[in-house]
Amino acid sequence: MTPAIETIGLKKRYGSHPAIHDLDIAVEPGTVFGLIGPNGAGKTTTLRMLLDIIRPSSGQARVLGLDPRGGGPALRRRIGYVPGELRLEGRIRGRGLLRHYAEISGTIAPKAVEDLADRLGLDLNRQVRMLSKGNKQKLGLIQAFMHRPELLILDEPTSGLDPLVQREFLEMVREARMRGQTVLLSSHVLSEIQQTADHVAVLSGGRIVAEGAVASLRLGQIRHVRMSLDRADPDAIRVELAAIPGLRDVSITGEGETRVTATLDGDIDPLAKLFARYRVTDLVVEEPDLEESVLQLYGNSPGNARGKGVNRG
Repeated sequence: MTPAIETIGLKKRYGSHPAIHDLDIAVEPGTVFGLIGPNGAGKTTTLRMLLDIIRPSSGQARVLGLDPRGGGPALRRRIGYVPGELRLEGRIRGRGLLRHYAEISGTIAPKAVEDLADRLGLDLNRQVRMLSKGNKQKLGLIQAFMHRPELLILDEPTSGLDPLVQREFLEMVREARMRGQTVLLSSHVLSEIQQTADHVAVLSGGRIVAEGAVASLRLGQIRHVRMSLDRADPDAIRVELAAIPGLRDVSITGEGETRVTATLDGDIDPLAKLFARYRVTDLVVEEPDLEESVLQLYGNSPGNARGKGVNRG
């Protein structure tokens, strides 16, 4: 089966600065492919090359079987795109702007725009220049999804959206996959990728440092834990914590109320069972930011990443 997106040795340099190094990816049709990495990793540069917004310095790219440099308007009509920095201005109303995009993108099912606006909670009768950042982002999502393109390329698509709308967006992505559409989703938010993607590539410093099925990368195993325990013996707690697999960076402070902070790389169940024996007055469990998670798991170099059993195909 021909990949929906394929790059071979794709490179981009800005003067003497290399932004993308020998990028090789293949996105299968009808799947959600997550491209994740910290800000400045090269995600947006990669997507812009796929859309022929910028040209690669060398290497090859194929999008829906075509070279983006020669695909022209016919290829772009088959793609829905949300840029990472969406700029929408003007006195035109949202409905009018989407009508303009519809003339470019092609056939749209009756009521498709209204249905998407209802799902995202957007008033299409307001002038674009009066919309908040979040509502402009909703407008951008509608224009990308409304014609049900074969390929969706989404660069940080939930920027500015509140959690309820983010959840609705993720459902829209899952529905697109069920219809056979392909989605390339760029994000620095791990949970978005974990909830939607079939396959993921981690980009850092313009290089892929890990790639494979979402579960195989174990990006969600690392957690920061903070808790407060009422009338717990700090010395006894320290001994018990030492027996928890994958627990490190443990700090125990306080008298009367014992405060514990730690980093857990592994199963959380043993830790939960331990603290079930105490009166817990406060508990916070959170993911580290993406950059920390990637560097902790795979190190700074591509060699480190690929040496840990990561599936490259």
